[in-house]
Amino acid sequence: MVAGRNAVVEALRAAAPAIALYLAHRIDADDRVAEANRLAAAAGVAMLEASRAELDRLTGGALHQGVALRVRPYAYAHPADLTGRVQPGMAPLIVALDGVTDPRNLGAVTRSAAAFGAHGVVIPARRSAGVTASAWKASAGALAHLPVARAANLVRALADYKQAGLFVVGLDASGSTDIADLELADGPLVVVIGSEGRGLSRLAAQRCDLLVRIPVAARTESLNAGVAAGIALYEVARKRGAVGSLGHAGSQSGADVRT
Repeated sequence: MVAGRNAVVEALRAAAPAIALYLAHRIDADDRVAEANRLAAAAGVAMLEASRAELDRLTGGALHQGVALRVRPYAYAHPADLTGRVQPGMAPLIVALDGVTDPRNLGAVTRSAAAFGAHGVVIPARRSAGVTASAWKASAGALAHLPVARAANLVRALADYKQAGLFVVGLDASGSTDIADLELADGPLVVVIGSEGRGLSRLAAQRCDLLVRIPVAARTESLNAGVAAGIALYEVARKRGAVGSLGHAGSQSGADVRT
């Protein structure tokens, strides 16, 4: 359940897979309520009236302001499914998140992945953010188009990608190669991004073929996972000659992957 007027409007704008929009009896309508009604009607989402007590129950006591949205559970892909989305003649590009726990970062990474031509995002089944209402909002609609796969064991999934011929690159401050100098960026690639707190785990780092860094000014210790992913994926797209065709520009900046 997504609760609150702003949150519901943002989820509907982001094309979250909504089932029903709940509005309180005799709600004091404003522009956000009107927009929620309009977006729900355009998307064919059922609109239902509910008492305040019912909304309290549905949202678990959250501050709903008389508006709530029921969203379907996200249907995760399998890691092997992502390479199947690659068109003939194209090099796969997959983003793997190693323990990123903030769903807003997951949404931001998905948004960058979609913008720069990735074929999907892989997350671990445990100790990782999942696709929540916050992730939907941060993705700005990208989650409606780009699949997220859930791996029972991320390290094993990386090994499977390597066996399938993909080169696995991890973002890490200790990497000896700048992301802008990555020579294999135009080939089959997995970009691994570490958690907000500790970066890449030891096992994930060991599974990488190469560790690359994003250089930053001395006064900046790190960037969060969402920002680092955007910079790295822009550099990969630039190496692939895809930036112009995608219509996106980027930034030559950088960081380790910690908040």
